[in-house]
Amino acid sequence: MGNMMKGSRVFMLLLVITMVVLSMEEGVKLAKAAGPSAAQCKEERRLGINACKPVVYGKLPTPECCERVRVTHIECVCTVVTPKLAALIDINRAIRLIEGCGRRVPRHFKCGSITTP
Repeated sequence: MGNMMKGSRVFMLLLVITMVVLSMEEGVKLAKAAGPSAAQCKEERRLGINACKPVVYGKLPTPECCERVRVTHIECVCTVVTPKLAALIDINRAIRLIEGCGRRVPRHFKCGSITTP
């Protein structure tokens, strides 16, 4: 059961990271501005994971989850997206979830190793 719980946590983290990455269309502009600290990024990721846990269990994103998707800084997420991580994510499902939060997903946006269709 320990491995199953660990797998669920990894999947949840991946899904939340994907939602945040794909929802931040203004992320390209952020490179010009001073970014958040490492501690702030860690906290943003923690808040996003906690707010979006129900998505892992097949539920729609809550208003709190959608809010986290909208406010998390892109530079807090892109650094943790690796090809190995991206291979475990259903990008099309993530896009549908993000659009359900009222955000447009930019085409061909790339963060880490994920490029949107």
